[in-house]
Amino acid sequence: MDEILSWKEAVNRRERCRGIVVFTNGVFDLLHRGHIEYLLAARKYGDMLIVGVNSDESARGLNKGPGRPFNNQNDRAFIVSQLTPVNIVVIFDQPTPAELIEAIQPDILVKGGDYRIEDVVGRGTVVKRGGKVATIILTPGKSTTALINKIRNWKS
Repeated sequence: MDEILSWKEAVNRRERCRGIVVFTNGVFDLLHRGHIEYLLAARKYGDMLIVGVNSDESARGLNKGPGRPFNNQNDRAFIVSQLTPVNIVVIFDQPTPAELIEAIQPDILVKGGDYRIEDVVGRGTVVKRGGKVATIILTPGKSTTALINKIRNWKS
């Protein structure tokens, strides 16, 4: 039942979930081991994992580099939706996922260990309703930037 849903559909599904709902977000442009390990760890925090995927416009606003994202939002959302730990994917067009987090009201909000908990967007929304924010240690050397640099430096 891994799906790409509209905001309204995701909120409806979240409201019907009897267990702990976990939310995380990202661009997920070039999927790599670090992404998979991160999503597996995020899923362990609850019963349902909802992933917000930045739209193409939103991703471009993050200044990830020229030509990014490489894959369009529909392809990125589809790939993430097919991963075992992910239950629902929602595309968001805003610069941050704050509005989506407000709409979904997750029990647990998860971000990578490169964030300080105090700086995680949506923290106030989640903590206000009794939820918690967690960070996950990222897999060293496994990032989209590292992968892009490896590809650019590859010589046949």
